[in-house]
Amino acid sequence: MSSQNRTARLTSLDIRGRKGGEPLVALTAYTAPMARIVDEVAEITLVGDSLGMVVYGLDSTVPVTLEMMSLHGQAVTRATTRSLVVIDMPFGSYEESREQAFRNAARLLKETGAGAVKLEGGSRMAETVRFLVERGVPVMGHVGLTPQAVNTLGGYKAQGRSKAEWPAIIADAEEIASAGAFSLVIEAVAEPLATEITNRIAIPTIGIGASAVCDGQILVLDDMLGLTGRAPKFVKTYGSLADDVRKAVTDYAEDVRSRQFPGEQHVYALKAE
Repeated sequence: MSSQNRTARLTSLDIRGRKGGEPLVALTAYTAPMARIVDEVAEITLVGDSLGMVVYGLDSTVPVTLEMMSLHGQAVTRATTRSLVVIDMPFGSYEESREQAFRNAARLLKETGAGAVKLEGGSRMAETVRFLVERGVPVMGHVGLTPQAVNTLGGYKAQGRSKAEWPAIIADAEEIASAGAFSLVIEAVAEPLATEITNRIAIPTIGIGASAVCDGQILVLDDMLGLTGRAPKFVKTYGSLADDVRKAVTDYAEDVRSRQFPGEQHVYALKAE
């Protein structure tokens, strides 16, 4: 295929320019085969630190390392050609200082070829976001329920349940947007709060459990495919792949136990000399 016929990969500027337009499609991917499929439809492919729970069976995203994110990010970027690949910065890789954040963000972008990083936190992370953007690192923000803070939030609880909590979350969103983020994930907040944030900031909002008022939506791919068995209540499952895989491996096991080894038929035809 000639370079003229290739579809140009989307950039953070392309995503930023979609504010108020056709809703953005975003999904997670952690492996090359899944990333190839996601890339056919999504504008944003997120290498999420949710891989700690989905791929590695961890109880939270907190133990995820830079090495994990880098290896999965490399696989996803190699397998995609059109969507913007965003990679999560894991817990402990950016909170200490702006300089720490830049070193680790630069490492992830260099090693993976991703087009942007995502980090969690509101007002307290605004200066870090500004520091990164000024040095050429596109940043996606994340407010509302921030999974890396699960130990201080007391679990995976929806945020902004009462209006008294809204001003702080709105301020988080506004400060991250003002610091230069090109888009903002809003997780697990009520629709009126998501509406308020979406209307107030000039960058696209990407909802996850934040209603259809946002400028786009992101889901964990394995949740929507019915693979995890523990999807949040707000996730619509679009498939039941766990059942399909279970049936496939069960059928395979039955063939093996009855000595109907799949793929070995050609061997049966060989005769000993």
